[in-house]
Amino acid sequence: MAITLNYMTSKPLLNRALELLSLLKEDMAHLGAENLHQLQRTWELQHRVWTSESVVRHTLFRKETRWPGYYYRADHPKLDDGQWHVFTASEYRALTGEWRMSTLPIHPIMK
Repeated sequence: MAITLNYMTSKPLLNRALELLSLLKEDMAHLGAENLHQLQRTWELQHRVWTSESVVRHTLFRKETRWPGYYYRADHPKLDDGQWHVFTASEYRALTGEWRMSTLPIHPIMK
C-alpha cells in the first residue's frame, strides 16, 4: 500500500501563496510581546514566515518537478536534470524587500 499526500502546485498557486504571505507579513509588523517567552515565539514565527516565502520562491523559480518527494509542479510535470541539476540560491535584500534568485553548480564528491 502506498501512502501519498498528492501534493501538487503550479505558478498560479505559488503566486497566490506569495500574496497570502504578504498579508501575513503585514500583520507580523504589528505583533508585540508581554514577556521574553512571547518575544521568542514571535521571533520564531517571523523566521517561519521568511522560510515559507523562501521555499515558495525557490519552487516558483525552478521550472520543473523535483521528485521524489520534494515538490510536484502541474505546469512543469517532468524532472529536468539537463536544465535544473543545480542548487537554487536566493538572496533577500532587507532594505528593498527584493529577492534575487540564481543557480549554483553541483560538484559531485563521489562518482
